[in-house]
Amino acid sequence: MADYREAFVGIDVAKLKNAIAVAESGREGEVRYFGEVDASYASMRRIIQRIAAEFDRVHFCYEAGPTGYGLHRLIQSLGHECMVVAPSLIPRKPGDRVKTNRRDALALARLLRAGELTAVWVPDEGHEAMRDLVRARAAAVETLRVHRQQISAFMLKHGRIYPRKKGWTMRYLCWLQEQQFDHPAHQIALQEMVEAVRVSKERVERLEKVIEEFVPNWSLAPVVRALQTLRGVDLIVAVTFATEVGDVSRFESPRQLMGYLGLVPGERSTGETVRRGAITKAGNGRVRHMLVESAWTYRHPPKVGARKLYRLEQAPPKVREIAWKAQSRLTARYRMLTGRGKRTTVVCTAIARELTGFMWAVAREAQAIRL
Repeated sequence: MADYREAFVGIDVAKLKNAIAVAESGREGEVRYFGEVDASYASMRRIIQRIAAEFDRVHFCYEAGPTGYGLHRLIQSLGHECMVVAPSLIPRKPGDRVKTNRRDALALARLLRAGELTAVWVPDEGHEAMRDLVRARAAAVETLRVHRQQISAFMLKHGRIYPRKKGWTMRYLCWLQEQQFDHPAHQIALQEMVEAVRVSKERVERLEKVIEEFVPNWSLAPVVRALQTLRGVDLIVAVTFATEVGDVSRFESPRQLMGYLGLVPGERSTGETVRRGAITKAGNGRVRHMLVESAWTYRHPPKVGARKLYRLEQAPPKVREIAWKAQSRLTARYRMLTGRGKRTTVVCTAIARELTGFMWAVAREAQAIRL
């Protein structure tokens, strides 16, 4: 046992070079800077094997970022433990104003040895591919929104007000084509912006078809189907939830998932004074945004539509029971909160928080059936 040696390696990853630091086990263990090495897989493989040869057990870690999870998979394929660290949860000293690759690597090694780092969930390659596809669709939707906003601002600047309430229908597009401007440059600008909207919309529709095509062969397809039994949860919302949250079994309770999505109230309490404020908005904003939008559907009385009836018939009895319980409770809660005079934005946020709990229950039930 006296000869047993354990090391903790912190890696500050970058595009071209990775900075590496090694901390030996024990409170008085040496912490040394190994140096910067080439970020290619071949080079990292050699360095990892070289460090591992000096110790009986080695733990690695690096911050989650744009370099992805390739290094994590490489280290695990070599038989070593690797933690991908949540950057926002790394302890930092308020007075520390110097940031370099060397200092970051040394800090990661020390914190890993102390057990002060928080890991992120690492998806497998198939899950990561689906998540990239869903995020590509989200980026396309944002591009479409920007292009539509440009047209709205352009028309407002020229005093052209659409006479009806609902925009971006076929009637609205026909109204845009009927607009005439004195200067031909304005006419060309409008036509170019309308064309940009058309191209962006086609891109969104194309990506949604691809998502619908790939979901049946995905490992979390049963979860996606089960989630669609809930009111306000369509294919895109269900797929986004599944790709961003991943394995819901890693959350021991619905409250943990609510906190992960930033839907719980912030709190600053001391002694007998309790102060709770707005939601924390920590964690994954993509899922939180979609859940708040889904919460708007609970302003209507509980009812099973034709599409949901088809989904419910295909779902297991336990999932159907949860889905109806969610609809009955959340519609009643929506009426109660609005009756108290709460703002609709506050009400929808509260409904989204409770909807998260029902989605947690449905996803766990679907995973249990699959296993």
